[in-house]
Amino acid sequence: MGSYLPPPGTADGRFAPSPTGPLHLGNLRTALLAWLFARSARGASYLRMEDLDAARVRPGAATGQLEDLHALGLDWDGPVLHQAHRLDLYRDAIGRLEAAGLVYPCYCSRAEIRAAVSAPHKSAPAYPGTCRELSRAQRTERARGGRPPALRFRADSATVAFDDALLGRCAEIVDDFVVRRGDGAPAYNLAVVVDDAAQGVGQVVRGADLVETTPRQLVLARALGLPEPAFAHVPILHGPDGRRLAKRHGAVTLAERRERGESPAEVRSWLAASVGLAEPGDAADTAGLLARFKPERLSGCATRLGFEELTPAAA
Repeated sequence: MGSYLPPPGTADGRFAPSPTGPLHLGNLRTALLAWLFARSARGASYLRMEDLDAARVRPGAATGQLEDLHALGLDWDGPVLHQAHRLDLYRDAIGRLEAAGLVYPCYCSRAEIRAAVSAPHKSAPAYPGTCRELSRAQRTERARGGRPPALRFRADSATVAFDDALLGRCAEIVDDFVVRRGDGAPAYNLAVVVDDAAQGVGQVVRGADLVETTPRQLVLARALGLPEPAFAHVPILHGPDGRRLAKRHGAVTLAERRERGESPAEVRSWLAASVGLAEPGDAADTAGLLARFKPERLSGCATRLGFEELTPAAA
């Protein structure tokens, strides 16, 4: 696979935020856990900015995220990798998939896909394969409509199973998913597979809300001849309404916690206590957390925060 296939390190990990705004407590907790997984096993810890979607990237967001991670006492190895600077590697991978006959153009809009999968005898949300077997004439006719096609990977509804460090055995049927969007941008699943191999990531630690994308990434790694990392999907934070933590829930960023009178060290201790790595109120520095970190102590269940924990103003 060319220059982006170094020998993987079994304990090397990464944290890969999107620079679309400040990190919230859930992001920060995942970053802390990813760092602990890697450092406790004496592995490297890498940082990658998933900035392919230029329309959503906010100026200064990446710098602010790095400052917050530093404030929590986290570090990383090597330079920060930016996906926006690696387009040639993604195009090379897509070209290899095309040469192997593993992708096909898809002209479907999201509305058309939603309508197809909601029809009788169709099981949502899998892509129904509308464009999979189009003839050359049919593709020519679709192209006349003016919509640039996406490229989909031929997964053929394969069932992919893997063992997660926290969730145990997981299995999912993989539909034909997008590897290049209609605007020509490489898709998330393609980019992260290439980057994880390039950085020699041996274990991917990320939020449990992303577990459904893992089988797609494993299928792609196999198709591209890339090493498959291990996975640990860590619990995520929910707001008082039971939904994934977001800005609407209150004081969720490090800056907002500081406005409440909390120091970064206190926020770090709170994050550690929220997953059972410290007692509430303990001063949990990174050295102490590393000394007692055991992945088996973590729960795979999401943590639900109360209103009182997210009020913007100090008590």
